Amino acid sequence: MRRLNNLNQVNTTKTVLLKTNYCLPAGYNGLLALLFLLLPVLPSFGQADSLSRISRHFQQYQQQHVQEKLFLHLDRPTYVCGETLWFKVYAVDGAANKPLNLSKVAYVEVIGPNKQAVLQTKIALQEGTGHGSLVVPVTLNAGNYMVRAYTNWMKNQSPEFYFQQPITIVNTSRPLDTKPVKDSAVYAIQFFPEGGHLVQGLTSKVAFKITNNTGKGVNLAGEIKDPAGKTVAQFQSFKFGMGNFSFTPAAQTQYQAVLRLPNGRTLTRNLPAVQEQGYVMHLDDSSPESLKITVQASQNSANPAELIYLLAHTRGNNAVAKAEILAQNQASFTLTKSALGEGISHLTIFNSRKQPICERLYFKPTTQKLLIQAKTDKAQYSTRQKITLDIATPVTAGTTSPANLSVAVYRLDSLQTPPTVNIQDYLWLTSELTGTIENPSFYFEENNSQAREALDNLLLTQGWRRFRWPEIFAKNQAIPEFIPEVNGPLVRGKVTDRLTGAAVPNITTYLAAPSKHIRLYNATSNAKGLIQFELKDFYGPKEIVVQSNFAKDSLYHFEIFSPFSSKYAAQPISNLNITERHGPEIALRHLQMQVQEAYYDKYQRLVQLPAVDSLPFYGKPDEKYLLDDFTRFKVMEEVMREYVPGVMVRIRKDGFHFLTLDHINKVFFQTSPMVLLDGVPVFNINKLMAFDPLKIQKLEVVTSRYFQGSQIYDGVVSYTTYHGDLAGFPVDARALLQEYEGLQIPREFYAPVYDTPQQQQSRLPDFRNLLYWKPELKMGTNGQHQAQFYTSDQDGDYLVVIQGMNTNGQAGSVTIPLVVKTAL
Repeated sequence: MRRLNNLNQVNTTKTVLLKTNYCLPAGYNGLLALLFLLLPVLPSFGQADSLSRISRHFQQYQQQHVQEKLFLHLDRPTYVCGETLWFKVYAVDGAANKPLNLSKVAYVEVIGPNKQAVLQTKIALQEGTGHGSLVVPVTLNAGNYMVRAYTNWMKNQSPEFYFQQPITIVNTSRPLDTKPVKDSAVYAIQFFPEGGHLVQGLTSKVAFKITNNTGKGVNLAGEIKDPAGKTVAQFQSFKFGMGNFSFTPAAQTQYQAVLRLPNGRTLTRNLPAVQEQGYVMHLDDSSPESLKITVQASQNSANPAELIYLLAHTRGNNAVAKAEILAQNQASFTLTKSALGEGISHLTIFNSRKQPICERLYFKPTTQKLLIQAKTDKAQYSTRQKITLDIATPVTAGTTSPANLSVAVYRLDSLQTPPTVNIQDYLWLTSELTGTIENPSFYFEENNSQAREALDNLLLTQGWRRFRWPEIFAKNQAIPEFIPEVNGPLVRGKVTDRLTGAAVPNITTYLAAPSKHIRLYNATSNAKGLIQFELKDFYGPKEIVVQSNFAKDSLYHFEIFSPFSSKYAAQPISNLNITERHGPEIALRHLQMQVQEAYYDKYQRLVQLPAVDSLPFYGKPDEKYLLDDFTRFKVMEEVMREYVPGVMVRIRKDGFHFLTLDHINKVFFQTSPMVLLDGVPVFNINKLMAFDPLKIQKLEVVTSRYFQGSQIYDGVVSYTTYHGDLAGFPVDARALLQEYEGLQIPREFYAPVYDTPQQQQSRLPDFRNLLYWKPELKMGTNGQHQAQFYTSDQDGDYLVVIQGMNTNGQAGSVTIPLVVKTAL
């Protein structure tokens, strides 16, 4: 590795190559690290910015910009109300596209056409994967919806980069509009100059995209005209409504595009304004070994012999820096393709003042693909027949990188189609760009020149963006609002004054959910009154109690925020296109859903109870009393005085108080212990002493000082009722009681077995159209697995869909067809 020396005097291109090895996938880690090498010898970004300060900014930026991606494998693309949507979550490192074990919670939603969530759930992640399900309610209207997923950490970025996948929901219990959806007569065209701008006198390549009102690309043609009506360029969309043309704009000229529409009319739209001065760039990818990047400057933009810089990086890695002098207002960079990583790279041009002036994207084909081999024992089956599916992920000799897969087998029909999204296309392309990408697999077709040309148009349009370098080099990096949930769900809220509504700082608050499994969480409000609790093993719906010690803090109001994102991507959700030809299939799906619900509902409610720690948060108590083992008293005071030597009952002016024994020093603590009922703190002992002791099953005492976070308890006295539901105990009216959904308890996918003749001859109907769902298929070190399942009573064409990735980040998918025919 070498530095650029005396760059103001160079007359040849200087290059620095840096292979970054950061485990944290910050968006610009490699690039910023490269700038450390350049800064000692290049003019600084500001005289006040020393290298040490920029170094600190870089370290802060690196820590704050870990990039996460989520991918969801959905069991199928179309659902009938009443059916279950099954899914598998893959969490990956956004820089390396490898499994990322950072967040422990994924938020999954179904978004309606009005950009409002109709279904929401929280999924536990372990080692970068998780799985769950959502039952599609019968109250939903038929339409196209969007499934989206993100983590708490991902909420710091634009919702455009959440995982999003369209699905179709059909409500067979309501009348459907079967009128064909006509092609929209509303069209839009957008223009994207290569590098960012049109500059007078400089030839520019201009990409464009033509869409209808649903955002779908439309292939049309047109002309570019000057104010006099003279045609200066013609254009024709190439694929998915995208294409490009080149022309040389004149000064102070507003160009217009005249788009010829199918109905014979035209649509006129302005091109971006022509700048009087500036820079343009052009990428030449014709060489198999290298890229040529040409930069042109207008006469009044560049200083004589101005030094400009090219900085290239692949998702923050494989950073390359080059410097070149503008000779006669033009400079060319040659960049070896092998220096860039696979996938999308950012190419940014800086002027001599280190200001970004041009930028575009480049895609290097990836060889990182997980080979998944799958075959069934037969191509055609009869109903209720066993299917044997052999799956293999060949492992190279001497390596151990087992794959984690998910498998779905579903019936194809006029409503149900093959999947349009797979994990490899998503990680390497779709997740790096904004907006909807039609048929992403097309861009990965090998030896297809049309695919390469279409991909470049895609990068120029949906990948085009104005640079955000000032944010990266900001002196004061913004602190992310949302932090990763590295241990479990974070519950955020706020403490305010009941009378004024003002935020209240430095208030100790407690959160608990009444249960026989005792969990208590505490948090202290910050300067803005915000509180945050980190929960562990918090599954299913629960009622939570949030409060402070009302003996000290009696005038406070508590609020708990929703953990789901309130921001939505701009991309539209297309209209549902159901026609009369779908009528027979809709009727069949309605019958299938009703039969399955009538005969198999109890099996579809089976859950996989997660393994949770049954010990209370304070661990093993020093004293434990099962009160049914003793003579039962009807007064709580008698119970405490007669049976619990570790707790002293004292009566003061304001009523009862407890003190616990310090068993180490053999004296009683002088301050009150933490007293709990089913895990909920009780600060008014008078209420507890008035409570019926016959409702208490168990009493545990910690006779030592206990530390929990910033709080210190001089002992713990914990009561548990028979059902862990407070048994009617009156919680303080000033506390917040709120229903709160924890992590989803996973449901089991149920499928009948037809091993015996009696089972095969059962009169119980089986109208399953989803034959098999396996969200967690961990391949062994030999890369082999065999799955077995049975066909249903539904004949037709079926599709096996397998997706997954290994620990090295190789992702892949495969689909294989099979046929089911009713035996004659």
